[in-house]
Amino acid sequence: MKKTSFLAHAAVAVAALAAPLAPAWAQAAWPTRPIQLVIPFPPGGATDVAGRLLAKALEAQLGQPVVPDNRAGAGTIIGASLVAKAPADGHTLLVTSGTTFTVNPAIQPRLPYDPVKSFEPVGLVARTGLILLAHKDAPANNPREFVALAKASPGQVIYASFGNGTTAHFTGELLGHVTGTRLMHVPYKGSAPAMADLMGGQVPFAVDTVAAAIPQLKGNKVKAIAVTTARRSALLPNVPTFAESGYMLDADTWLAVAAPRGLPPAVKARLEKALADVVAQPEVRDKLVASGFEPGYQNGAAVEALIQKEMPLMRETAQRAHITAD
Repeated sequence: MKKTSFLAHAAVAVAALAAPLAPAWAQAAWPTRPIQLVIPFPPGGATDVAGRLLAKALEAQLGQPVVPDNRAGAGTIIGASLVAKAPADGHTLLVTSGTTFTVNPAIQPRLPYDPVKSFEPVGLVARTGLILLAHKDAPANNPREFVALAKASPGQVIYASFGNGTTAHFTGELLGHVTGTRLMHVPYKGSAPAMADLMGGQVPFAVDTVAAAIPQLKGNKVKAIAVTTARRSALLPNVPTFAESGYMLDADTWLAVAAPRGLPPAVKARLEKALADVVAQPEVRDKLVASGFEPGYQNGAAVEALIQKEMPLMRETAQRAHITAD
């Protein structure tokens, strides 16, 4: 009887010791299968190019395939929702722009995900500024001339963007606010058609990303008025900022990796280190720059702080400019 009791107690003790070790072992073994990297944009764009670059580099770091999965549509909502509902085990990740976390909540009353509670940011990998571009014959060549033109014709100076409720749209509205002007927004379904009409003279001005602008500027197909960041872009060092002319505008867009909320701490720590190591690789940095990004890693906590900082600004801009989802 005593022997049976001793064995029973021993079995309970072993089970108790093993219980807390099991999750730690599972975390240490991550990843145990291919990782799905959801890209909520169509193939071929700058974010898709960057996402595929990160997937390949992370695969070498983590020892498992990292499979890019384009889930475009609804302003990143389709892809983001898929990741938000996935198991928080580190095998489903999202690479996306700030639109997912700060723009969509400002213009969508009912999102199928919570921008804070649904995601565990892993790190910011790169940023790209926005820029005000002009047709070659537009009657403005710098920020002061553009503002003078807009003030002389309130509500009549047109700027194109790559979509209603996009970062380009928000930036255009912020530009009007800080310069005390009223601009007319014309949304397009994507950067390519907006850029085509700008080059063709159908619209005189457009707000787009630096990434999209660089090829057209190099080909002298459009001209740059100014970038919208507080400091000059390292990719376009000869293009001035609006801030240099006294207009306190600081707007850009950024690229981050996130997982479903509840990611095990050990998995998050390993993923953060892998992502930081990847962004530090010269080959990865060079390719990000070639795609129009300024690489620079910041950890998950920094991304969360950035979201908290930008979200009120986007909501305020949306309310002031009456920006709503299509």
